[in-house]
Amino acid sequence: MESLWISTSYPQSPSVIFLLVATSYTWLLPVTSPQRIPTEPQVAPEYAHSIRLDGDIILGGLFPVHSRGDRGTPCGELKKEKGIHRLEAMMFAIDLINKDPELLPNITLGARILDTCSRDTYALEQSLTFVQALIERDGSDVRCANGDPPIFTKPDKIVGVIGASASSVSIMVANILRLFKIPQISYASTAPELSDNTRYDFFSRVVPPDSYQAQAMMDIVTAMEWNYVSTLASEGNYGESGVEAFIQISRETGGVCIAQSLKIPREPRPGEFDKIIRRLLETSNARAIIMFANEDDIRRVLDAAKRNNQTGHFLWVGSDSWGSKISPVIDQERVAEGAITILPKRASVDAFDRYFRGRSLSNNRRNVWFAEFWEENFNCKLGMHGKRPGSLKKCTGSAGTPVVFNENGDAPGRYDIFQYQITNRSTAEYRVIGSWTNKLHLKMEAMRWRTGDPSLPASICSIPCRAGERKKVVKGVPCCWHCERCEGYHYQASEFTCELCPYEMRPDANRTGCVPISIIKLDWHSPWAIVPVFISMLGIIATSFVIVTFVRYNDTPIVRASGREMSYVLLTGIFLCYAITFLMIATPDVGVCSFRRIFLGLGMCFSYAALLTKTNRIHRIFEQGKKSVTAPRFISPASQLVITFSLISVQLLGVFVWFAVDPPHTVVDYGEQRTQDPMAARGVLKCDISDLSLICSLGYSILLMVTCTVYAIKTRGVPETFNEAKPIGFTMYTTCIIWLAFIPIFFGTSQSAERMYIQTTTLTISLSLSASVSLGMLYMPKVYVILFHPEQNVPKRKRSFKAIVTAATMSGKLTQKGGDRPNGEVKTELCESMETNNIPWNLQKGLWAMSLEWHTCADANYT
Repeated sequence: MESLWISTSYPQSPSVIFLLVATSYTWLLPVTSPQRIPTEPQVAPEYAHSIRLDGDIILGGLFPVHSRGDRGTPCGELKKEKGIHRLEAMMFAIDLINKDPELLPNITLGARILDTCSRDTYALEQSLTFVQALIERDGSDVRCANGDPPIFTKPDKIVGVIGASASSVSIMVANILRLFKIPQISYASTAPELSDNTRYDFFSRVVPPDSYQAQAMMDIVTAMEWNYVSTLASEGNYGESGVEAFIQISRETGGVCIAQSLKIPREPRPGEFDKIIRRLLETSNARAIIMFANEDDIRRVLDAAKRNNQTGHFLWVGSDSWGSKISPVIDQERVAEGAITILPKRASVDAFDRYFRGRSLSNNRRNVWFAEFWEENFNCKLGMHGKRPGSLKKCTGSAGTPVVFNENGDAPGRYDIFQYQITNRSTAEYRVIGSWTNKLHLKMEAMRWRTGDPSLPASICSIPCRAGERKKVVKGVPCCWHCERCEGYHYQASEFTCELCPYEMRPDANRTGCVPISIIKLDWHSPWAIVPVFISMLGIIATSFVIVTFVRYNDTPIVRASGREMSYVLLTGIFLCYAITFLMIATPDVGVCSFRRIFLGLGMCFSYAALLTKTNRIHRIFEQGKKSVTAPRFISPASQLVITFSLISVQLLGVFVWFAVDPPHTVVDYGEQRTQDPMAARGVLKCDISDLSLICSLGYSILLMVTCTVYAIKTRGVPETFNEAKPIGFTMYTTCIIWLAFIPIFFGTSQSAERMYIQTTTLTISLSLSASVSLGMLYMPKVYVILFHPEQNVPKRKRSFKAIVTAATMSGKLTQKGGDRPNGEVKTELCESMETNNIPWNLQKGLWAMSLEWHTCADANYT
């Protein structure tokens, strides 16, 4: 008795299969047996649809000698490879066993071989022959014509069945044989369903189940980088189970989606295969077609693809039913080109080749279908694939490999991978491009495609998304997606998601990550800086020139009449207004930010505090003169300085409180230039001074400016001969206009991408223009007289207190008369009045300080 073991190899040659099948079931033989050892089984009378070989032990055989017939006809055309070849292999194996005196001594094997016609229902009907001997017949009610009890011819007792080929046939037959405990071994049925020992406990097979085959085909699809395929199955257990196993694996592993899963009917109607091709074209991106179909259906599918001008479109992946067979691709070589097929590993047996080639009508009468075969194949070459040299070995097969079964009665999965190729010489052939034994080994360089392009053809639902794009998967079809670009400040975080970059970062060029946003500042060479710097430099030069001129002519009447102390304070403020431009443009750091806080409002505060003190003094003097001759308080130069610096100290106090509450520091503002295009986004390095803080810093100075303007309006009626009220008024009016224009420009651009440049330039130019107005209206005329008309910078006669008092008491009348008379008349009347009137002595002391700034009629030309 041949023992069985689990191994990773098994034979595929038909003769070896049946030799080992017979050996595997020697436990069925009786202890004693006839001593007759015939040299060749005796041929029983020919049966129309069966072969019967006499023997001590009879084995059943099921083979698809014919294909499935058309409607109403059980059998169709003769099948040479799957039918006649395998049938002859069984008889060859029986001959070898019977001729071997050591393998089964004193025992002769016989056979009863039936044609299944590739149809499960027909095979079931035929297989009832195998169980007839096990059915007891009740003849008690039956009598012969002469009254004797009937004598029944006892049919052959079948101890085991070899077959069938198709899984659907094996399943149908197995359900009958298991009832009578008849063992069954298949040589080609691969449906996974047959691995169920609880249902098919008397079934085994020497080929791996389709679950291995489906896994191998899935590995091929994955290696080809295909993720969108269709399946096509012949109706029945083989096709449907194979496709089901493939779909199940695709669900478990993921990465491969099934576009369509079509089924070929058992009895296809006319035009059915053209309809199948049209349906497959509905998902044209799924070019790869996974086929679990019999060779007849394969041939008709290829023919339909050819008729529909789809040569080269489909990428066929065929199961072992296609394998390396020639019949499906005859006259359809071009449409089948590039097809990848698999076939369980096999080896050729030279002895069987010689046996089969030696068969003829004269020496092979036991095969009732051989004459039909001879008619179709006379004068043709019987093709057998690659030969494996080596002598035959008993018990281990002619091919030198053991027959093995696992716990489910299945052979392990070992496949060769073929591709149907057409060479440059237009020769079509199957070429081995790899193998599968629990793992795929594929030779990509050995593959050839119809286009001649060495790159792999595509069978994908959607093209891969580019960098920076995420996949938006179509619902229910994970292999199909739409590519959506990560917009704005989002980057591609994963294959399916876009995420927002951190606030201080932006997406890189490919949008696959984030990079820091560039930090900028106002550069000295920027046009936004050049203009205010140029104005400031001119202003600083002009201010310095005025200061030097005043210092040089410090004791001249014009300088003294201007109020030297207050003039120097005002000129200092003008200088600071120009100088702040450089601090506003300088690179921000703690020191620069500190100086900005201090000097931003200090220059204006110096200027308008001095002007406010001046206008207030003028207003108080003339208002007091209308009521009495008593001089107002705090009109001396020292008092004026105290008042001015008291006003300035309020600004400084506010700055110091600001320092204590919020120490100065720099900040990078990423929101100011956060444009819609992240590539243009910039972070702005600046001092941490908010718009509110800026307004508070300038607000006090603006308050001084407005108050000064009010006093300028009140003193507009004072005769120009005696004071600077009108130039101060013009200065304040112009300054107010400048700052009224500044406010909408500064705050109206708060949302602009150029905010930093516009606001800095607007602020610095506004400060410079304010300083320029004060410098131009209050000091340039005086400098002009000092430098170009020095003859006017001398007193012509001494002032008298009488003239001063007269001017103060008559200012109201002169203002009224000035509206009705020419300016010259007013001056004449004033001079006359000053000469004729006397001044009381008690006003001399109060008006003394005013004499330093006021002038007589003779001095009116330069005041």
